[in-house]
Amino acid sequence: MGRACPTPCSSSPPNPSTHPIHPRAAELLLVLHGALSVGFVDTAGKLYTQDLAVGDMFIFPKGLVHYQSNPGQSPAVALSAFGSAAAGTVSVPVTVFGTGVDDAVLAKSFKTDMPTVQKLKAALTPPAKK
Repeated sequence: MGRACPTPCSSSPPNPSTHPIHPRAAELLLVLHGALSVGFVDTAGKLYTQDLAVGDMFIFPKGLVHYQSNPGQSPAVALSAFGSAAAGTVSVPVTVFGTGVDDAVLAKSFKTDMPTVQKLKAALTPPAKK
């Protein structure tokens, strides 16, 4: 169980390098204060979105890329619960750009050039641990 407090005009997670997938559990989100816009992308690539107000709930299915953002002018508070004590968290950007996949492979996969891949890596992955 967790509590999220997205600030106005922000998205959660606030750091895109932690954008999650929970491979072992669905996530239930309950809005306690303010409003949130939420969404997920299914396995066919279809985006599902919903605007939530106080008292609204939303379920993010297990294993799918999802987000929540606060488009409002005041803070929002939400409570999340998972269908497993070990829901797991996989960061999409870190998994794609921070695990040593060759830049040439990423450039070809994303139909872009290597300088663009290097910019994405720099922006989306945490600094190397010392």
